[in-house]
Amino acid sequence: MVHETITTERQIVLFGLDGELYGIDISDVQEIIRMESIKKVPKAPFFIEGIINLRGHVVPVINIRKRLDIGAVEQTIETRIVVVNIEGTIIGIIVDRVEEVIRIREDSIELPSKVVATGDSDYIKGIARKGEQMVILLNLRGLLPEGDLENIDNLAETTM
Repeated sequence: MVHETITTERQIVLFGLDGELYGIDISDVQEIIRMESIKKVPKAPFFIEGIINLRGHVVPVINIRKRLDIGAVEQTIETRIVVVNIEGTIIGIIVDRVEEVIRIREDSIELPSKVVATGDSDYIKGIARKGEQMVILLNLRGLLPEGDLENIDNLAETTM
């Protein structure tokens, strides 16, 4: 008797940031757009770059480099805004470049070790491999400190 093991896969949008690969579950991604002019918003949290108008909707944009405390770089022709849905709130995330969409087997995703997973690293969902490279899988909700999702949602509403 042959037993078949069903292994589920996740589709992950890979993007580059500071020479490293990061991934977001494709079900959280609404679209990927070219970098555009971002309007600054006074008194916004330090990692909020500002807002954009996306087909008539105000979308707050996070500078993920600032949020993850990675040094700033000049934007290039490859810089993109990944528009995601976090618990019903639409947010743009600036990334250095979008690589591709890949499939990762669920059983190949490792939980972050205790060395990596500190109190301020709730944004790490797991670690996967793409060939010889490691991919840090992001928990989008963990990118935003407690209470900031509501503040960002209010930011979009008050600037309309």
